[in-house]
Amino acid sequence: MQIKILWADDEIDLLKPHILFLEAKGYEVTPVNNGMTAVEKSENEDFDIIFLDENMPGITGLEALTKIKQNKPHVPVVMITKSEEEYIMEEAIGSNIADYLIKPVNPNQILLSIKKSLDKTKLVTQKTNSSYQQEFRELGMQLNSRLDIEEWSEVYEKLVYWELRLNDIEDSGMKEILEMQKKEANTQFSKFIENNYLDWLNGVEEGPQMIHDLFKRRINPKLDEGDLFVIVIDNLRFDQWKMLQPIFAKYYTIQSEEIVYSILPTATQYARNSFFAGMMPSEIAKKYPQYWRNEEDEGGKNMFEDELLNEQLKSLNRQVKHSYNKITNLAAGKKLADNFSQLLTNELNVIVYNFVDMLSHARTEMEVIKELAGDESAYRSLTVSWFEHSPLHDIVKKIAASGKRLVITTDHGTVRVANPVKIVGEKSTNTNLRYKTGRSLSYKDKDVFQIKDPLEGFLPKTSINSEFVFARDQDFFVYPNNYNHFVKYYNDTFQHGGISLEELLIPYIELVPK
Repeated sequence: MQIKILWADDEIDLLKPHILFLEAKGYEVTPVNNGMTAVEKSENEDFDIIFLDENMPGITGLEALTKIKQNKPHVPVVMITKSEEEYIMEEAIGSNIADYLIKPVNPNQILLSIKKSLDKTKLVTQKTNSSYQQEFRELGMQLNSRLDIEEWSEVYEKLVYWELRLNDIEDSGMKEILEMQKKEANTQFSKFIENNYLDWLNGVEEGPQMIHDLFKRRINPKLDEGDLFVIVIDNLRFDQWKMLQPIFAKYYTIQSEEIVYSILPTATQYARNSFFAGMMPSEIAKKYPQYWRNEEDEGGKNMFEDELLNEQLKSLNRQVKHSYNKITNLAAGKKLADNFSQLLTNELNVIVYNFVDMLSHARTEMEVIKELAGDESAYRSLTVSWFEHSPLHDIVKKIAASGKRLVITTDHGTVRVANPVKIVGEKSTNTNLRYKTGRSLSYKDKDVFQIKDPLEGFLPKTSINSEFVFARDQDFFVYPNNYNHFVKYYNDTFQHGGISLEELLIPYIELVPK
């Protein structure tokens, strides 16, 4: 289909060579010599792009721009002017122009502006596809080699980078190839974890930076540098952080961005308690039995994070005035934002923000998120939309305005499940879809990662025969009873507790205010 151009300039006759050049390239150009005619033409005809001279008799280019945008807000408009005065640029840019050119312009400048405005999506798609095809081969070779801890973090960062890049293009073919490569990466990563995880915990080989000693190794030393805020956002994946990063960049400079490892199970009860206690779950259960709840115990499993933080600060000989706030609903978030000034007398402020609960009204997260976020892209978009309109956004802005440094991290990520795995257990077996613990569990060994002795994985051992098993990749556990119903019900939902890049490799970000 021929692209139609409207070009308004009071000296349009002098631009005849430019118009002939564009027509030779296959464009249809409608020339007019004043702003009012340009407005009338744009109202009565459909144009793909409009060029406006800023300085015309009658109504100016800026005035014409305003009227055109009122009627055709989505048509790209390019402003052309002799003037380089700043206020004209600001007015034009503020009116959402597609491009801004300074006279004299040559035909190739006009052609480039058209391509930038109209062919950008196609050109970006072609370049992105070409670049990923090259990266695909390199990633493939990496996945076939023996990757170490740091290399796995690098691979995951690359996969997330391309996931976000390909998300912005219309070609679905490359997205499908990336999805297959990510699945292969998760398969290899699961093997890597199974071969090394217990050795890391038991000191057989040096492990990565893990969540249970993150506070001691990374956050504690930062307290010597001055007041600090730490925000733990529940369930925040690395790709979600990358989507939020531009918002944080308005107020903060990123001092450090890292990927650290959560623990198994990648579930709040285990990972977040470990973060606050500075020790693994079995160590918490042994040293602070009053603060630990096993799976079969009634009541909340993360009710003592403040107490565990106090105990960790004592063990580090860190006597600082500090606060702990857990936000589980919108009202609590607004209250904390309203009373923010009260936090400024503290040397350390820790905020736990249960963002999944914010999205899902606590008890129905699976159903709501499945409706609103049927795929990875929608899930990321939902995260951004939630954050932009949340009290947490206000809190982050206030922290920056106060000149305080900020750490952002999480307890674990989440993965979209797609492959059911049958398991049988006693009535007391926990309900999580990505890990199971209990006695007399029945499953196919090849389908799970087993920790036969929980103490070897630094997990509480509730009975002599209890064990833990973990789902890998996109697997999820389903009981044989009403199997088809639950497979359909839980398929394509976001779950956590098992082994995947998304669940185990989590963001740790240090920021300083601008």
